[in-house]
Amino acid sequence: MTLPEVDQQRLDAEWDEDREVLASLAQNGDRPDLVRSVDVSFAGDDEALDRLAENADELGFIVLDREENEEGGISLFLAREQKADAASIKALTLQCLQIELLYDVDYEGWGCMAQSGLGE
Repeated sequence: MTLPEVDQQRLDAEWDEDREVLASLAQNGDRPDLVRSVDVSFAGDDEALDRLAENADELGFIVLDREENEEGGISLFLAREQKADAASIKALTLQCLQIELLYDVDYEGWGCMAQSGLGE
């Protein structure tokens, strides 16, 4: 599957937000070199989210959940095991922005728990 090219300004804007999340993780004692579950979410209509869910495995993700918010919008939550270092997160964000274009969904962001390596 060929993933589309992403607008550099959009990628830069997402990276600014990603750096804030990474800084927060670091403040909480995170060791970014540790592999952990990182989740991402996408909003869209049922049909687009169904297509994405059907192809999640091919894209390297598992489907976690689908939720409806107070306004009736639907979000699909996916996850994969990976590190949370800057390079890994930047690659994740790029892929998610490509998925956004390919599946006509809206990338909402990523999240994970801080990992210190002390038995989480």
